[in-house]
Amino acid sequence: MSTEKCFDKGSAAPGPIPKGHIRLYSMRFCPFAHRTRLVLNAKGIKYETININLKDKPEWFLKKNPFGLVPTLETSVGEVIYESPITCEYLDEAYPEKKLLPPSPFGKAQQKMMLEHFSKVVPYFYKIPAGRNNGEDVSGLEAELQEKFAKLNEDLVNKKTKFFGGESITMIDYMMWPFFERLEVFELKHCLDSTPELKKWTEHMSEDPTVKTTRLSVDTYKGFYKTYIQGKANYDYGL
Repeated sequence: MSTEKCFDKGSAAPGPIPKGHIRLYSMRFCPFAHRTRLVLNAKGIKYETININLKDKPEWFLKKNPFGLVPTLETSVGEVIYESPITCEYLDEAYPEKKLLPPSPFGKAQQKMMLEHFSKVVPYFYKIPAGRNNGEDVSGLEAELQEKFAKLNEDLVNKKTKFFGGESITMIDYMMWPFFERLEVFELKHCLDSTPELKKWTEHMSEDPTVKTTRLSVDTYKGFYKTYIQGKANYDYGL
């Protein structure tokens, strides 16, 4: 169901969740929901997707998640889980095959701390394009983002590993990736020019089968964000 159009206000609630599946309430262009899709696919979990119109949300969805946000998960017995880090950690625990989080408590804590640091980077992916669209000088914000990237680059240099959790992809890589996938769309790719190890990380991530499976084309992203900037977000763009 992942390519179906959005459910919006007044739409009938979807039917029962298929046996052996979990349901993801999502929006195709949301980087936070993208995190959960990556984890679902990386772990080979059977799931179905219900896309939500975030500007005109169905009443039945607000009853499941009072915040009205995606991603939201629902199990076949009616359990509801939301917020992207929580949904991803839940999936890693509920489906223990191919664990993405480290086994040790300290390893888990390290990834959570890194995610907390990365949460301070995320606003730049929104502030810079918005400022540029308003005709503002965003060079200062871009310089700040490059400083943040330099710290991530340093982390990879110190670890001497391909990925942030080691030589293979772990949870933290998938939690960060959706924002880097959108760098070209947000015209921020040049911010990687001074961070060679981080740039290599993006190249390694681009080759990951799970990343390829969940990826949208740059043209599709650009088409959607154009409607978003105009205040007429077309969540079904490209369908």
